[in-house]
Parts: sequence; C-alpha cells; structure tokens
Amino acid sequence: MRELVMNCSEAEAESLSDAMLGAGVLAVSVEDADSDTSRETPLYGEPGLEPSVQAWRNNRVVALLPDGLDPRQVLEELAQHTDGPVAEEDWFLRDVPDEDWVRLTQSQFGPIRVGERIWIVPSWHAADPGVPAAGRQAGDIVRIELDPGLAFGTGSHPTTHLCLEWLAGNLPAGATVLDYGCGSGILAIAAARLGGGRIDAVDIDEQAVQATRDNAANNGVELHACLPDDLGPGRFDVVVANILSNPLKVLAPMLANRVGPGGALVLSGVLERQAREVAAAYEPWLALEVWQARDGWVCLHGRAHRG
Repeated sequence: MRELVMNCSEAEAESLSDAMLGAGVLAVSVEDADSDTSRETPLYGEPGLEPSVQAWRNNRVVALLPDGLDPRQVLEELAQHTDGPVAEEDWFLRDVPDEDWVRLTQSQFGPIRVGERIWIVPSWHAADPGVPAAGRQAGDIVRIELDPGLAFGTGSHPTTHLCLEWLAGNLPAGATVLDYGCGSGILAIAAARLGGGRIDAVDIDEQAVQATRDNAANNGVELHACLPDDLGPGRFDVVVANILSNPLKVLAPMLANRVGPGGALVLSGVLERQAREVAAAYEPWLALEVWQARDGWVCLHGRAHRG
C-alpha cells in the first residue's frame, strides 16, 4: 500500500480530508508538519475542552490509498477544492508495507464495551476469555464480532458509540432500519441483534458493502447490503447515518424522505460546532436535536410527523 502525503494550511485541512475521502482513499489523518521541531505546537487544551482550532498552522494530510487507485486521480479531485492544481512540491508518496499495516491496525483495536449491553469484538480477539458470550434473551449481552476489512467501522470512534447507544436504548422491537453509509456494517448488525426487523445497509463503496455482508454472515444476521442504486423504494421506522457533516447536508432530502410516519432519524459524524448547520439542512422535513455529545462529536435525532 501507499500513502499520499500533502502539505496544507490549517484552513484547508478539514476540507481536503473530506475531499480525499470522497475520492476513494481508505483513511485520512492529519499530522503537525512542524512536529519534532522548535515550531511544534500543541493542539489540545485542558481535558474535556474542545480545542479552539481543528488543525495545526502547518499540516500534513495523510491518505491511505487502496491498491489500484492512481494518486493523480485523487489530486485531480483535490484540485476542485483548491485554487488550482496541486503543486508538485506540496505532495509526495510513501510506501506502507501491507503486513505492517495489518499488524498495526490489529494491535490498536481490542474488544470494546459500549454501554451496558454491547460488546464489539474484532475477529482477532474472538477467542479472548475475558469477552462475555452473547445472550439469547431480551436485555442480554449483544456481542458483535467484527472484521472491518477495508471499510471504516471498528467500533472505536465516539460517533459509532453514540449511534450504538441510541439503538440500544430506543430501537423498537421489529423496527425496519436503514443504515446509510454502513462501512463495516456495525450499526446494521447491532440493529438486527437488538431486535430490529428488516435491515437495509447502504454504502457507496463496494468494499464496504462486501465487508457488511461478510460481517453479517459471521454474526448470524440477515440483512440486505447494497450500493445506493440497488436500494428499493420504501420508508423505514429508523434511519441512521454515521458519515460526515457535508454528505449529511447533501443527503438531507433523500434521508428525510426515507423516514416513515412517526419514524426516527439518527445522524452522527457531526462535530458539535457543525450541529446547527446540519439540523438546518433537515428543517424542511423534521426537527433535529442533539441527543448526546461526546469528545466534541454529537448524535442528532428527530422524528417525522405521523401524517
């Protein structure tokens, strides 16, 4: 595998990260370009407080490229979000050995407990003696064994926790559920294990759709995972989308109109400072409020009118 590394300013870091994800990279991180120099600056303030800035003065945006993706294609996409073509001196490629990447990923993620009932168990920890077994009765432990593959969704991010906790506390028995932007399928699988009825999981990435199908099969869960064009008509009792604020705003008409009468819409992947503008995008259809916030992220929810 290779990483595309691009230098940028503080003002550009977030938009370039979003654009890289939209261009098909596997993951994006932002690093301080002045790290280990006299110009290095801390980003985080007191514990529990959101930083006043979201990036450093000088940044390196690092994108992990899937095999077969031409970095020039990513740069062409980025040119649409900048003042022109990316200068040659502002980016470079570096190799990431596949074996090292897999080992690093697996070492970072152990079993994760979410709330009182849910355990997310990476496939490489499935036999750990300290992880409780799943129960069969309502209210018992829900254990989800997960292999993210090349899809986002290990269960470690605060936005995933927020959505899982909403589902654990609010999903009606037998409810139909749409998980839009399903990634590894973690939310769709959780909805099924928490007593949901028909579950549809959608992602624009074919690898994510396949990861969701594989993870569902490994957990003994039946669901329909597909690309957006293959999702049939109909509305759902619960629509959940854990993606990013800009796509959520663009998708507002479609997602809102997928919520059935009296149904719930649950959105995350939204920073606290973005909550108001995301809620405003959905105002023509339903009112969204912050359900919970955690580590600078929020989960928004609202209900459609009953008719």
